[in-house]
Amino acid sequence: MKMPEITEHQDGIIQIKISMSFPLRWVNSYVLQESDGITIIDPGPHTADNEEEWRQAFAELGMTFSDVRQIVLTHHHPDHLGCSGWIQQLSGCKVWMSERSFQETLLMWGPESTMHADLPKLFSSQGMPEEWTNQLEAHMNGFVAQITPKPEVSFIPSDQKFAMGGREWLPIETAGHAPGHLSFLHEESGIIICGDAVLPQISPNVSLMPGSDPEPLQSFLLGLQKLQKFEVETAYPGHRNPFQHFGDRLEALLRHHEERLAKLEQLIASAPAPGYELCVSLFGSKLGIHQMRFAMCETLAHTRELERRGRIASQSEADGVTRYHIC
Repeated sequence: MKMPEITEHQDGIIQIKISMSFPLRWVNSYVLQESDGITIIDPGPHTADNEEEWRQAFAELGMTFSDVRQIVLTHHHPDHLGCSGWIQQLSGCKVWMSERSFQETLLMWGPESTMHADLPKLFSSQGMPEEWTNQLEAHMNGFVAQITPKPEVSFIPSDQKFAMGGREWLPIETAGHAPGHLSFLHEESGIIICGDAVLPQISPNVSLMPGSDPEPLQSFLLGLQKLQKFEVETAYPGHRNPFQHFGDRLEALLRHHEERLAKLEQLIASAPAPGYELCVSLFGSKLGIHQMRFAMCETLAHTRELERRGRIASQSEADGVTRYHIC
């Protein structure tokens, strides 16, 4: 297996690119050195290949699992949370996340989760054909292995700074991409570890999920506006490479979603349509099930925001399908 790409940045943050499937190809795990060990931020999905990547990375860095003092999770998605339970078992370290992120973990994969049934039901009500909805249960269940074993978690206080790598970091909670998502800002240096709250080149997925945030796009836009209040020099994202011009990226993401809302409103003005038809108009249909789920949930996040703004309305019709029309 190929050694994961490791970059030691001048500000003391070590970036390790942990492999993942899907178009993103890798997730950034960050290692911060403590006086008596290390902190890992977002250790990546749990697979046999990624276990080997971590072993190789530790060997290259002259570290061992016993050096891990804590794992910090920006949010609950499998590509960020996944290896935390495995590393915890090997090291005995603490695993930290926000309390809301933990609640989302239970919603998605807890013992009482009904997401495998709720998501196909939602998509069916939006006109998605069975050729897609029949794939969803296996698709969602496929993530369970990537987060097993599950970690024992502690909650990061939202009202005080959090120590990592010999520095005090300000946790900044935003939502939209993931409820309870935390970014970590070192105010003195202007360094932010921002997970998937802000990404360079690509827009973080914003999904409407059953039982989760009912207004995810509004939450995402408010989160971007919240982040605009801080002075940031360098951002360390969950995907792609570290970047500057953080404020410009925030502005670009705000514009992107306003443009998508306008395009969606134009589609609905031309003819009432269910969510699935709108999704295909925006993203096409030549997608795998993972990307189709993302596209569908993102479309519904935008229709919900247009409804919230009073621009469109939805109606469940005689065939059981919900269609959107201009107010």
